[in-house]
Amino acid sequence: MTAGLVGAALALTLAAPARAGETPAAPAPGWQSTPTGTDVRLRGLAAVDHRTAWAAGSKGTVLRTTDAGRTWRNVSPPGAEGLELRDVEAFDARRAVVLAIGEGEASRLLRTEDGGATWTESFRNTDPRAFYDCVTFLDRRHGLALSDPVDGRFRILATRDGGRSWAVLPDTGMPEALPGEAGFAASGQCLVTAGTKGRGKDVWFATGGGATARVFHSADRGRTWTVTDSPVPAGDPARGVFALAFRDRAHGLAVGGDYRTGQPSPRAAAVTADGGRTWTPAGTPPPAYRSGVAWLPHDRNAALAVGPTGTDLTRDGGRTWRTVDTGSYDTVDCAPDGGCWASGEKGRAARLVRP
Repeated sequence: MTAGLVGAALALTLAAPARAGETPAAPAPGWQSTPTGTDVRLRGLAAVDHRTAWAAGSKGTVLRTTDAGRTWRNVSPPGAEGLELRDVEAFDARRAVVLAIGEGEASRLLRTEDGGATWTESFRNTDPRAFYDCVTFLDRRHGLALSDPVDGRFRILATRDGGRSWAVLPDTGMPEALPGEAGFAASGQCLVTAGTKGRGKDVWFATGGGATARVFHSADRGRTWTVTDSPVPAGDPARGVFALAFRDRAHGLAVGGDYRTGQPSPRAAAVTADGGRTWTPAGTPPPAYRSGVAWLPHDRNAALAVGPTGTDLTRDGGRTWRTVDTGSYDTVDCAPDGGCWASGEKGRAARLVRP
């Protein structure tokens, strides 16, 4: 069996038969592997719909599928082999923005309007103190990118023209960072918006590495921010909140842990019902570190979390999680039409199959 079919079979076996008088558990979804033809790690992912998705990764790699994963086309920017691409935001099958991470000029933003046939570099970081981690868009015009702290505050880069040009926002509305605090460029989900694009001005980003894993929130497209402690354990460079997902302005999920292989990750998930003002630890969290999370469309309480040791499913809004697949994925994303995708190490990419 293929890895994807094994995952689907595992998911179905985990939906145990109900006892007499009980309501049968709904069968869990599973991943169907879609060979990409590459072995690079794909930490950036953007789901457009059930047929179209973009993935970005190491060695300047950008891939795109428009046929539900049957084929992936390499549409990497020319000369980008030395870049580490960690995030991609796609507007449709032709327009996308990718983020390269790293210190100084290694952090860049590139944009395509023709499906990756050509690319334009729209931003190159010239400050050696900045290190950009994630990018997100609120709508087709307004987007933000997050840098680790510069002079004691996280730096926000903004665009008002769909990523064609970018400018650093003033940091007067940004709370001070904790010693050692930073974002994690692990899945393109350390900086996120809420629900359907184009319906708000809310943005959140997550941190770790300091004494406390925190979640920052802006209700005005990044001009001013508030910050709240999360119950996900932090400390040293390896622990904290790695990914966020907000179903709407109120309901959000946070996942993370310790990314080092074999290290325990207790309380690796948390939930909020008030827009991130307060967070509650999951009653039954994922069993290990998770780097990506996404709400399932058309189901107000279901979401998936992914990481190197597996995929977990919640059906109660993040309070309890159970493992439904043991394959390695770094990130997950779902489109409004219900199409969900995952990607990760060794060129792994998959689409969600529902029973």
